[in-house]
Amino acid sequence: MSERRACRALGQHRSTQRKVPRGRDDEAALTADLVELAERYGRYGYRKIGALLKAAGWLVNDKRVERIWRREGLKVRARQPKRGRLWDGDGSCIRLRPEYRDHVWSYDFVEARTHDGRKFRMLNVVDEFTRECLTIRVARKLKATDVIDVLSDLFILRGVPGHIRSDNGPEFIAKSVQAWIAGVGSKTAYIAPGSPWENGYVESFNARLRDELLDGEVFYTLKEAQIVIESWRRHYNTVRPHGALGYRPPAPEVFLPAFTAWPAALARPAPPAKLSVEQRPTLH
Repeated sequence: MSERRACRALGQHRSTQRKVPRGRDDEAALTADLVELAERYGRYGYRKIGALLKAAGWLVNDKRVERIWRREGLKVRARQPKRGRLWDGDGSCIRLRPEYRDHVWSYDFVEARTHDGRKFRMLNVVDEFTRECLTIRVARKLKATDVIDVLSDLFILRGVPGHIRSDNGPEFIAKSVQAWIAGVGSKTAYIAPGSPWENGYVESFNARLRDELLDGEVFYTLKEAQIVIESWRRHYNTVRPHGALGYRPPAPEVFLPAFTAWPAALARPAPPAKLSVEQRPTLH
């Protein structure tokens, strides 16, 4: 069959068989920026990368980003599914829905380890309506008094929220914590025992924190962990696109340029060098 008849049968213009398609003039620059962001944020898909490109000034749609993403062979490694009990609750996690900023806060603990194997804890506080992470307190030990200290600082900065949601951990159900929260005019909202899905907002944040930061970093000191985690928190609030917010960051009023996010801005210290036998100090 001739080219003319084949194009007529397919409804395709004959020029498509003769003209070599040319990419846009900015294709190489866009590809370079996209690959750079994909290398920097290994846990982001093409939609979040596209949102960062738009924030940096690129006029590009998701289809073009996806095309370049696939052409470059980029992909996000799938996470291992958690095994265990299915989420078969009765929907009690939506009994108290956040309706405005500072209506409902939720907080929870996350544990990690430094390079020497010692544990440290993080107290994460999240505004459920804006999805903003209000603070992450990092310390070797966190008790009920530390919970009160973190909340008092936040109450001074942002005011008193209507409700504070948490699980039934001993630091949260302590009488001193309950009395202090009630004394400042807020209310506690405890989830049912053994039902972490009822605290879904902060649980989702904890998963992002572990997936995007903790699983890929080695902290040699507690101070290093505090600095890096705080830098990531600011990046999460001001730069990282959030799918539930239309791929906008939770706190765009203090938005930072997309290419000055936390991985490039940090000057990470080198790991401590091991001393040889001759270099080790001797005791007299």
